[in-house]
Amino acid sequence: MPQARTLEPNTLVPKGVMRYAPSGFPERVVASPAQDASRGFAVAWRTDVTVGAPVLEWVVAGDSPDMGIPNSVVAATHALETENGTAHHHRVDVGGLQPDTLYAYRVQGDRTWSPWYQVRTAAEAGEAFEMLYFGDTQNKNASLTTRVMREAARHAPHARLALYAGDLVSGGDGEDDNEWGEWFDATDVISPSILTAPAPGNHEYFEEYEDTPQERRVLGKHWPVQFALPANGAPGVELTTYWFDFQGVRVAVIDGTSALDLGTAQAQARWLEGVLASNPNRWSMVVTHQPFYSPREGRDNVLLREHLLPVIGKHKVDLVLQGHDHTYGRRGPDDGAGTPVFTVSVVGAKQYRLSDEARATMKPVGEDTQLFQVIRVDGGRLRYEARTATGRLYDAFELIDEGKGGKRRIEIEPGRIDERFCAREQTLKGRKDRCWE
Repeated sequence: MPQARTLEPNTLVPKGVMRYAPSGFPERVVASPAQDASRGFAVAWRTDVTVGAPVLEWVVAGDSPDMGIPNSVVAATHALETENGTAHHHRVDVGGLQPDTLYAYRVQGDRTWSPWYQVRTAAEAGEAFEMLYFGDTQNKNASLTTRVMREAARHAPHARLALYAGDLVSGGDGEDDNEWGEWFDATDVISPSILTAPAPGNHEYFEEYEDTPQERRVLGKHWPVQFALPANGAPGVELTTYWFDFQGVRVAVIDGTSALDLGTAQAQARWLEGVLASNPNRWSMVVTHQPFYSPREGRDNVLLREHLLPVIGKHKVDLVLQGHDHTYGRRGPDDGAGTPVFTVSVVGAKQYRLSDEARATMKPVGEDTQLFQVIRVDGGRLRYEARTATGRLYDAFELIDEGKGGKRRIEIEPGRIDERFCAREQTLKGRKDRCWE
């Protein structure tokens, strides 16, 4: 006889258990692209406080276990106090590399090292490659995000880049470090070897002085030290905005939370104007957490459309990759042109319901579905696929670069499953505005 459903906790760490205390062993290793991803990458990792100035060693990867004498770079180190104790977070930027080259690297701990990881620099523009895009992971990462990451790696075994649209963890519950520990466990198949570029979400912030007149959004303390991102962001938003070039694609990451809640929309728009105006590449993408067109009832991010959308339209950005609304939805520009294409997706367990407007203006849409996206760029052709946690094709299209004629969008229908909608009246907590917690 089936047992009654029970609400699963956000983390798999039992109360009172210190699962993610830092140690002398290097962990939470994540590689990210340099501004020019064909010439460099950066790595962040964590240890305990016994490790003060560790090094990263790197070498051109070879077939023999003897890959030669490695280069050594000393890390910059920052302390972070969490519920799991004080940790040291380390960062190394590796530059002066060759394009389309496989490098091996390892990072140091206390009298020990990480495994040797391998990461490939971007090739010259025009060479084909594939990348991954993920919506919110956010909650129950160890339990339910893990399977999506492994399915994504199976479907895109040669992916070189992974983009995350914010809300990587839920935060704000006194278990931030446990949540980040589980996020790194869930993404371990990707983070050390596929260049990782996350956008910040509202859950990467917290409410300081909550429920008082002084209430304000403050960036969480993990974000500035947890990832080694390019330092080229918008004035006043340097920690959470950045851009980089990857094999014929310019990727710009903006901070929707800061734009909406901290008054930086105009500053980010000016910065984005410069980033896109100087783009020498054939393709461009913008990654942001909050959608320009929200598929969830009751959300309307007016400031994004007022200040940043005109810049995106002016420079004919190809893809705008978003999260936040825990559903799936895709729409094109209001004028019916091929680009920009706006997508909203979700990886994690929390699932919302679609608005009537989204059902009328987006196609396809979806509820109650964990998803990942595979994007393949090959010269003048870009293919986008959204797949479910079990690997089934949910959405697909291609963009064809026709030169001065702009980009043409072609729908790919064969193989897609039907749109999915929530069949439950309420969640286990009794919430009718969500499909799953």
